[in-house]
Amino acid sequence: MIWNKEAECMSADETEELQLQRLQAVIKRAYENVPYYNKRFNDLKIEPEDIETLADIEKLPFTSKTDLRDAYPFGMFAVPTDEIIEVHTTSGTTGKPTVSGYTEFDIDLWGEVMARALTMTGVRKNDRIQNSYGYGLFTGGMGVHYGGHKIGATVIPISAGNTMRQLEIMQDFDTTVLTCTPSYGLYLAEVAENEGIDTKKLKLKAGCFGAEMWTEEMREKLEKRLNISAQNIYGLTEIIGPGVAMECPVKTGLHIFEDHFYPEIIDPQTMKQLPTGETGELVLTTLTREGMPVIRFRTRDITALNKGICECGRTQVKMDRITGRSDDMLKIRGVIVFPSQIEKALLKIEGLEPQYQIIVTRPHHLDEIEVQVETSPALFSDEVKHVEEIKKNIETKIHNEIGLRVNISLVEPKSLPRSEGKAVRVIDKRNL
Repeated sequence: MIWNKEAECMSADETEELQLQRLQAVIKRAYENVPYYNKRFNDLKIEPEDIETLADIEKLPFTSKTDLRDAYPFGMFAVPTDEIIEVHTTSGTTGKPTVSGYTEFDIDLWGEVMARALTMTGVRKNDRIQNSYGYGLFTGGMGVHYGGHKIGATVIPISAGNTMRQLEIMQDFDTTVLTCTPSYGLYLAEVAENEGIDTKKLKLKAGCFGAEMWTEEMREKLEKRLNISAQNIYGLTEIIGPGVAMECPVKTGLHIFEDHFYPEIIDPQTMKQLPTGETGELVLTTLTREGMPVIRFRTRDITALNKGICECGRTQVKMDRITGRSDDMLKIRGVIVFPSQIEKALLKIEGLEPQYQIIVTRPHHLDEIEVQVETSPALFSDEVKHVEEIKKNIETKIHNEIGLRVNISLVEPKSLPRSEGKAVRVIDKRNL
């Protein structure tokens, strides 16, 4: 089933024509109503009329997270504040948060793209969505909420945390779809196993997982332990929240709703656009946001775009699974390492729990990586010789993946911290 066939199955020519109309309109609106864009355009001697083709988007300046923080709280709004009916923010853990403002039109738009996303997950009117993303200033919970309402499904707004209550609700309310971070989905599965709850007897059929990077190996764990189809959702507060892109049942990439969000891939070093299919940093422009249009936002997420008609029938461009961030990648002894590469290697090994932490240090002017990995109870109590073999196997697999030697520490089951939101996988103790 496709929620909006007209939009999601539009021809390439129709899509580009619509994108150009909307791009020209949003640039004019931003130039006339947002002081930040007015100044940036004038500094570059650009006027909205200069954008005659989609290729002309390269003439426009990028917007960074720092630019949005500098405009805190309401400096990026394109409408009077009395037209903003809802605000959300990022966590602000590294400074002032970025603020996202929504008009009534924007909330309806958010519901529309999330209805498309949830429909790809298999949500129908008779489904019960257990929404375990956090409600509040974080966009995750409300995005799912609006999309579920648009479809007419029953939304259970349980939010994150209170894991025993989550499992109780899942059983009592016959939850059919789970929405949360992948790390919390695994934690729910772990607690269910500990409590003797047979996940095969639950009514769960699908999971919509996002808000953190995760691998194909993580998908296999989620699907096996929760007895569901696990699909990937992508979004970010600065653009709208969840609902920018979603994985269809084919599971070969995430369809970007490009009638509302215009994607580019750039080389993060040269800042130049890369051809379709090449890997680089994703840049997004909102084409229809009313309250807070954002032009060429540097997401810092590393991916690639692929065009063509999908097996599901949708024509909208696909983005690959995010493999890392241009600002979060680790540079170890001159080698670029993404945490997802280490996760991919770890989850191929039997007897390990999908819980790990990467600790980076520089004890003697040379970078070192320690990977702490939880073992299963059976492995942890096993003989020393076997444990050493497992450690060497892990070291070899990671070395093959990233080209560097790492130190492996096998730790007790359930000893690493669990997260009800985004998992903290990397601790960088270097004084860089």
